[in-house]
Amino acid sequence: MKSLKKQSAFTLLEVMVALVIFSIGLLGLAGLQSAGIRNNQVSYSRTIAQQLAYDMTDRMRNNPGVDYSGIAGAANDCVNANCTSANMAAFDVFEWNTAITGPDSPLKGATGFIVNNGNGFTISIGWDENGVGGGPATGCNPAAPAGFMCVSVDMR
Repeated sequence: MKSLKKQSAFTLLEVMVALVIFSIGLLGLAGLQSAGIRNNQVSYSRTIAQQLAYDMTDRMRNNPGVDYSGIAGAANDCVNANCTSANMAAFDVFEWNTAITGPDSPLKGATGFIVNNGNGFTISIGWDENGVGGGPATGCNPAAPAGFMCVSVDMR
């Protein structure tokens, strides 16, 4: 008589359970990747806002004696022509606002604010960090509206 050898192999149930566990792990990795990308974008926006705020402080230091808080930006030719301190300030504000709200800016619904606080200036940029909309930020002092992020730099 021939003896039958006992064979062992994976059953269909074991394969299905392994596939479910593997799928749950992959879904967790996809969620982790999504959260990482979202947090990276938030960090990038905050970095750009801080760089733009410091850019304005540098522009103000290069043009002392001008109160930037009440200046509306104007596109004048201060690069190629001699201009007054007031013209340069208007040009600085124009370039700064263009960088904040331009099509290449990662700051959605952003607005820049320059406030004379008596001892110097507070330069702030507010933007819609969560992408919920609702229009541009209307102020950053004392706090940004709900859903908005604000970066402020004090300059003396």
